[in-house]
Amino acid sequence: MASLADPSKVQPMDVTNLNDPNRSNRRVAYYYDHDVGNYHFFLGHPMKPHRIRMTHNLISNYGLCDEYEYDAPHPEGEGARVVNDITQGMDEELEDAVKWERRVLAGPRGRAMQVFRPRRATKTDMTKFHTDEYIDLLEAVTPETADAMTGGGIRCLTGEDCPAFEGVFEFCTISAGGSLGAAEKLNGGLADIAVNWAGGLHHAKKSEASGFCYVNDIVLGILELLRIHPRVLYIDVDVHHGDGVEEAFYTTDRVMTCSFHRFGEFFPGTGDVRDNGIKRGKGYAVNVPLRDGITDATYHTIFKPVIAKIIETFRPGAIVLQMGADSLSGDKLGGFNLTLEGHAECARFVRSFNIPTMLVGGGGYTIKNVSKAWTKETAIMCGIELPEDLPYNRYMEYFGPRYKLEVLPTNVDDHNPPEYIEALKRHIFENLRDLPHAPGVQMREVSSKPLSRVMGISKEDEDDDPDNDLDARIKKLLRQRQMNGDVDSESDSDSDVAAQARPNRARRQGGLSLRPNPRPRVNGFPASKRQPSSSPEGDDCDGRKKRQFFKARVGDGVWDPTSLLNGGQRPNDGLVNGVKPKLFGGIPETWNVGRASRAGSPMSVS
Repeated sequence: MASLADPSKVQPMDVTNLNDPNRSNRRVAYYYDHDVGNYHFFLGHPMKPHRIRMTHNLISNYGLCDEYEYDAPHPEGEGARVVNDITQGMDEELEDAVKWERRVLAGPRGRAMQVFRPRRATKTDMTKFHTDEYIDLLEAVTPETADAMTGGGIRCLTGEDCPAFEGVFEFCTISAGGSLGAAEKLNGGLADIAVNWAGGLHHAKKSEASGFCYVNDIVLGILELLRIHPRVLYIDVDVHHGDGVEEAFYTTDRVMTCSFHRFGEFFPGTGDVRDNGIKRGKGYAVNVPLRDGITDATYHTIFKPVIAKIIETFRPGAIVLQMGADSLSGDKLGGFNLTLEGHAECARFVRSFNIPTMLVGGGGYTIKNVSKAWTKETAIMCGIELPEDLPYNRYMEYFGPRYKLEVLPTNVDDHNPPEYIEALKRHIFENLRDLPHAPGVQMREVSSKPLSRVMGISKEDEDDDPDNDLDARIKKLLRQRQMNGDVDSESDSDSDVAAQARPNRARRQGGLSLRPNPRPRVNGFPASKRQPSSSPEGDDCDGRKKRQFFKARVGDGVWDPTSLLNGGQRPNDGLVNGVKPKLFGGIPETWNVGRASRAGSPMSVS
């Protein structure tokens, strides 16, 4: 039997001081979509998206979304001004004007935080990490077709943990969209902290759902942060190991992952202290395997030293903090014994480093404790300490009988003795000592996104519209030039949309053009531009070599084969706009306009 920790020998947890005058004020962006609570896995499933709606309702009733001026000059507290107040001694009208201008320029500083509804992530966004086939399956699958599309539950959606519930794809777009919006907000310098409690689904793999997670919004957010920041630190305090995020960045030194999790006969079974990356990522995966019943004091004897050492060594440009609430005491699927203060101290400590931070949710299956924890941690990021008594809210009956902002510890034993904790720290510090200090990364300019989209005020996402994508249109024209040898001047007109969508091979081999009165093509060139040549092999003409797919023989008199489909016309009637094109190898270069198949649709050659 494993030895137990002696509570009398464990030092009490030190609480990080938020009122340090040397710490600057932080701008907080909070992302929430009102539809996220509408989704339901199935009856009895432990994952309940309704907890996010409860969290938002509690945050709102605490007044964190109200337009209070928390950054006004105040002698103490997080809202204290670092410089002298320039409005002192001004008349009332001028003072109001100066304060208004200051609020406009400061943006989120005018409130405890700014609240945004994130844009929905698109398939293009999600396939930056996941495979196209997997995202297509998520979009098409329904509870009725799940068994057929997943091969009886052995492909993509395996087991009962990740069911194909109604609206699964829309739920994934909300979760991923919030994390992408938070990362864009940090990249644009418009916020110091961004919060998305609908995110944190850290188990999802590249082509497979796992552990209640379908789309790994954390990986997508980190990839977005890497566009600006050379190094990103990922911290995971969920009771389960963050295997999906670690696996995604296991071979790179630009992302360091650090997971504090329960280890042993527990899902997902990974996260040994010796698993620390491979190739260039060797040493950049830090795992802290803990045992059952860990308390606040024991937890922070290893959390704070390890995080401080990692930040000192790695020097991250941004931090992604996964605040899974299943590490709280009394969670249905957890096994730790952390109180609300101990869990929130993780967020308070990370905030003290003044590094741009993205806060995401994760696990948590006792939903009243989840909403309490995430509400308190949102307030901590805003620099506000909340009263213990809960305000009246829509879900008040969930929080009885005490109605307090608290999660009390239980009387379970702590199986993490000091000797075990010290051994873990020694092993982790030895690995960190071997790493190069703040590995350098070669950066280059990247294309920026529209300002309205970065700020979260655009109404529509037009990036996926192919008609507005100049690069896609240029590639289409270049592809047509390579296949046909020339580009029509009319190819950009609206009437050519359907014709351009047809494969070029079909047009070369006689496919019907949908443009009104098309010009006949011979050898892939418009007939009007064709220059006479004395050689059928394709001589140079004005410095340009003609393309021929088949050798022409003098005397070929092949007639248009489609004439048999149109009322028994004679073979010599196969004219195109009054011109009889030359034919090569029995394949006509252009078919007559207006002819139809037996079904009444335009003919084409596949």
